[in-house]
Amino acid sequence: MLKRIIPIVLGTLFLTGCVYAQFRPSPDGVKFERTLQLIQGLYVDDVNSQELTEAAIRGMLKELDPHSTYLNKDEVKAMNEPLQGNFDGIGISFNMLTDTLYVMEVIAGGPSQKVGIMPGDKIIFVNDTLIAGVKKNNQDVVSMLRGPKGTQVNVKVLRRGVPELIPFRIVRDKIPITSIDASYMVTEDIGYIRLSRFGISSGDEFRQSEKELRSQGMKHLILDLTDNGGGILQTANDIVDEFLGDGKLIVYTEGKNQPRYTMNATGDDELKGGKLVILVNEASASASEILAGAIQDWDRGVVVGRRTFGKGLVQRQLPLPDGTMIRLTVARYYTPSGRSIQKPYENGDQDSYNMDFVNRYNHGELFRADSIHFPDSLKYTTLVNKRTVYGGGGIMPDYFVPMDTTRGTVLHARMNGMNVINRAAIFEVDNSRKELLQKYPDVNSFNADYQVTAAMILQLKKLASEEKIEWDEEQFASSRPLIFAQLKALMARDLYDSSAFFRIINKENDIFMEGLKIISDDSRYQGLLEGTGSNIDQDR
Repeated sequence: MLKRIIPIVLGTLFLTGCVYAQFRPSPDGVKFERTLQLIQGLYVDDVNSQELTEAAIRGMLKELDPHSTYLNKDEVKAMNEPLQGNFDGIGISFNMLTDTLYVMEVIAGGPSQKVGIMPGDKIIFVNDTLIAGVKKNNQDVVSMLRGPKGTQVNVKVLRRGVPELIPFRIVRDKIPITSIDASYMVTEDIGYIRLSRFGISSGDEFRQSEKELRSQGMKHLILDLTDNGGGILQTANDIVDEFLGDGKLIVYTEGKNQPRYTMNATGDDELKGGKLVILVNEASASASEILAGAIQDWDRGVVVGRRTFGKGLVQRQLPLPDGTMIRLTVARYYTPSGRSIQKPYENGDQDSYNMDFVNRYNHGELFRADSIHFPDSLKYTTLVNKRTVYGGGGIMPDYFVPMDTTRGTVLHARMNGMNVINRAAIFEVDNSRKELLQKYPDVNSFNADYQVTAAMILQLKKLASEEKIEWDEEQFASSRPLIFAQLKALMARDLYDSSAFFRIINKENDIFMEGLKIISDDSRYQGLLEGTGSNIDQDR
């Protein structure tokens, strides 16, 4: 395994204050300082020099590229927390349901579980402050529940079947932030792992999930990176290391002021040559693209889905003396075949950069692979089977899965947007949790036998009416299979865990289902690795 830990968030290297000693003010720096002094001394009104300085820094970085940014102290904390693997809190996941905090999950071994908080509980008071029915947003509630390890928070909980509010005193502790959304066996020998981010602990989490699945008979793996926006570069390399042989190049970075830096695999193929399918989509970015690109370049597995985001720039985190930070692009990263997959951009033009998804949609790329055109200058070959792959804007999958819009309706979109489907699922579980768990003691029995009831459909209609959503029976009929799958999956997550959600919803996921078909078919899988089974025109 790669043991040299370099804290890089797609190339982000933390530097200490001593770095400032090597910089001396340039004429432009003196010019900036003089301008600030003139404003402070002569401007007609009082000014906030800190705000002016921050605005100037943001403005400078915006002129460079879309990923060079300035972060104030709060933004630094918010950026680092999901990657560091833990935070101080009470150990629950929750949903704000009609202005009431509804406990969705209680983290095993966490402070809330230790005192007896249960899924389905509604937290009404926090430290004698009423939080129910007062339109507090998620961030307000989070700030009240989180705090330093060892400190206390008092809550009062409304529990179904108990007439009085139940008081709890919870001692805050370190709460792990997990990266594995789901891990389960799809068939007797095919495992599935869904990774949501690349944090500090993600490599260990992945190996633990992999070990558990192997103990259940896993020989082949579907690794789901759809909607995974990336994270720490080292973690991506640690996970790739599980599949490549010793010494194989995983990624290298290089920039005008940054010498080439390479990362090579140091481990063995833990799947022992078993089939590997990587699922990606247009929201899979940075570290996800490094992983998918390395697997594709070495012909180690098949990439299935849609072209990835296209983020191939390396940022270095440079702390400033007051606890703020700039993230400055210092290099590009390249896949083992030499591909840069950064999509085009014009300096720091965020608007056009962020319009890329809309442009892909309008050009038909999300629906037809033949709408994507790469110039010959971006053509590369894989390192073993010499298949054609492309750089210049994301990882193009080996097998393209179009976005399915046939089941999408305005009714479904509006119910999703107004949280109607989720609220209906929560309502059903909240009313019948004990009975449901008695009848379906595990997710397998629930998945096999539970059917959405007529009463739930009436509840959907009621909630939709409350949100002034016009009910259309024809649209409901079109979206009915997807809506029912969502209801069932959301109920399973509330009753069991997040893996239960994906066990059910993946059956409605075209990328997953196509990946499952490919990994289950030896000849089709091998044909894609050899470049003969793709549905993408490699010679356009």
